[in-house]
Amino acid sequence: MRLVATERCTDNPEILDLLPRLEADDAGVRRIALIELADLEDPDALPWLTDALLVDGADDVRAEAARLLEAWEEPEVVQALCAALADGAEAVRLAAAQSLSELKSPEAGQWILPWTTHADAFVRASALRALRELRLDDAAELALRALEDQDAAVRREAVAVLGWLKYAPALPALAKLAEHEPDTEVRRAAIGALGLARDLAVLPALVGALRDPAWQVREEAATTLGKVGHAQAGPALVAALGDGFWQVRLRAARSLGRLRHAQALDALADLLGHAIANLRKEAALALGELGQASALQALQAAEADSDPEVRKAVRIALAQLRGAA
Repeated sequence: MRLVATERCTDNPEILDLLPRLEADDAGVRRIALIELADLEDPDALPWLTDALLVDGADDVRAEAARLLEAWEEPEVVQALCAALADGAEAVRLAAAQSLSELKSPEAGQWILPWTTHADAFVRASALRALRELRLDDAAELALRALEDQDAAVRREAVAVLGWLKYAPALPALAKLAEHEPDTEVRRAAIGALGLARDLAVLPALVGALRDPAWQVREEAATTLGKVGHAQAGPALVAALGDGFWQVRLRAARSLGRLRHAQALDALADLLGHAIANLRKEAALALGELGQASALQALQAAEADSDPEVRKAVRIALAQLRGAA
């Protein structure tokens, strides 16, 4: 079915000039006409764009309409984009999901909320993704329930919503995901979201995640422990400096610096001789944050490091130590 533009009303002569092409038999002609219509940036054009999204018979035209509606946040546009999440064509669904994710007005979120319980997992995940940055309080309980969704993508987007909202009541459920979730990306997201509050109760889940089989999860745990900022995490982070993946070591070093964990000094000093420059740089910065004069000798020996970024980090660390002294 093609768009029937004559059923819409407008006095804009530029829109009226486009009507014959908007009704053309050729889908390519209709698609180009839609682009020109959107370029007018006239609210009068919205009925044609939303109709094209919902009823045009060509997948390419519907997908183009979904992309062109990205900049509009009117209720009828948001509702049309939500409906397009269940379109039979993948290109249309993806374009609609992307346009919804660009929304900035929390008011638009009210039209998206009902779609978080749709029968289709892609629709549920896309609706949650669209709600993420809107920080709509009404989304918190829906996202919390979605943590038990059968689809991993839905659970991952639900975690993101709760993280953006900094929804503290979700911490026990997020800690449970961090420990028992089978999907690596969901575990990683849940661990990152545990940093939304400086709650001592999340430490067991985060420390346990430093032993996760996936290095990406261990890396996230090392990062989040620094954000949560409890000194009790120090020994586990020192142990993580010996992780088999340098990315985990780097994040552990950064977090130990933030925690100013004095017992990390020797392990951090050892990293100044590591083959990876980024890790040497992070170790130097962490030693500076520890503020211990006993790190001076190791840092002075690293002043001649072959990497300029490492030498810069060493200078910063030495300045911190001398300032503290």
